[in-house]
Amino acid sequence: MNFRPLHDRVLVRRIEAEEKTAGGIIIPDTAKEKPMEGEVVAVGPGARDDSGKLIEPAVNAGDRILFGKWSGTEVRIDGEDLLIMKESDILGIIEPTAEVRKAA
Repeated sequence: MNFRPLHDRVLVRRIEAEEKTAGGIIIPDTAKEKPMEGEVVAVGPGARDDSGKLIEPAVNAGDRILFGKWSGTEVRIDGEDLLIMKESDILGIIEPTAEVRKAA
């Protein structure tokens, strides 16, 4: 893929939610909501402040993030559905737990 977001924009791939609940009930496609979790694919160089100084983004490609339900603009790049959103639409970065780090 040859796509580079501009300014403080971020390209995100949604991470699909589980097909079953914790109790084992299978959720049909019609009842699923769009996931609000994703993986950062590409990040722009950052925004500029009032004096023109570049403010680097807080997220990097590969980070797992949470974002608002209505955040971003859906786009299709190379046959894949992705989201382009401003960095300010990102609610937080999901850090891997210590147990996951040890297993990796």
